[in-house]
Amino acid sequence: MTEIAALKAGLLADIEKADTLERVEELRVGALGKQGVVTALLKTLGGLSPEERQTRGPAIHDLRQGVTDAIAMKKAALEQAALDARLASEKLDMTLPVDVVPEGSVHPVSQVMDELAEIFADLGFAVASGPEIEDDWHNFSALNIPETHPARAMHDTFYFGDNYKVTDKDGTPRAMLLRTHTSPVQIRTMTSTSAPIRIIAPGRVYRSDSDATHTPMFHQIEGLVIDKGIHLGHLKWTLETFLKAFFERDDIVLRLRPSYFPFTEPSVEVDVGYTLVNGQRVIGGSGDDDEGGWLEVLGSGMVHRRVIEACGLDPDEWQGFAFGTGVDRLAMLKYGMNDLRAFFDGDLRWLRHYGFSALDIPTLSGGVGA
Repeated sequence: MTEIAALKAGLLADIEKADTLERVEELRVGALGKQGVVTALLKTLGGLSPEERQTRGPAIHDLRQGVTDAIAMKKAALEQAALDARLASEKLDMTLPVDVVPEGSVHPVSQVMDELAEIFADLGFAVASGPEIEDDWHNFSALNIPETHPARAMHDTFYFGDNYKVTDKDGTPRAMLLRTHTSPVQIRTMTSTSAPIRIIAPGRVYRSDSDATHTPMFHQIEGLVIDKGIHLGHLKWTLETFLKAFFERDDIVLRLRPSYFPFTEPSVEVDVGYTLVNGQRVIGGSGDDDEGGWLEVLGSGMVHRRVIEACGLDPDEWQGFAFGTGVDRLAMLKYGMNDLRAFFDGDLRWLRHYGFSALDIPTLSGGVGA
């Protein structure tokens, strides 16, 4: 037993004298590694008689535990000493300028959303919202688009499976879908709020389409006015005032073309005039000029009397107009972008180029009527 005690004393003395972590690791390997002296003693226990194992076994295990504890304590002491020395020697110069860190930016869609909310707030519109997962009554039927109506083919709709249908109060099953426009928000507002109504409904919408000017998910903003004595002149003035404020130009010229939407009658497509400057289209001026043309920017019309009836209002007493446009489309026109898909690619180079600083966001120069 004396050789085990002597080995232990020698190993503990060597560990105590170790002055580097590298030296401690060498001692650990020499004692407890696969070829270490302590490991070799542990391997001899299998060949001992039961009586010898009872006497030598505890001493060998005590040796291993003692060496293990001593190595751990020495390692901790050396690491603490190294940390103390580093803290004592290193200094931080508080007068040095801070490193430039990456900054986030405001996405053009968010910027345009804020601009639109600002414009329509000046015109007395409130902001309304609704669910992105809709039922087909709010998304289609209440908007004068019944199940057999050919206008449904105009919407490439993402439907949920039959297991996700909801049942109406009268037991009628309703199919669930990702809303194809924000018009359901108009229906929800008219059925839950008393007239008069003046709202905008911005948000995400979904259609199965993808190219340079279409994406499966995009952003729309729609407007709705319900009041007494509303006519097409009110619609034209509202759109003209809105577009002048958004593009920050007084020479905005609109062209209203007859069109068809199931939820409005009459319906009009709205074009805005542009001029060519250095080969680039700039919104403003008459589209009939030699250096100009017309761009379609939104659809609109007088709210169909069937839609007003579906929402529980008397169409002989209440009239209104509605309009809708793509937020991404407006951003492309105002800030010179040419591919809608880049809005959703998450390319940092694109975001750094077109994004807006959160601390220096441009605002409309004077709002409506400036």
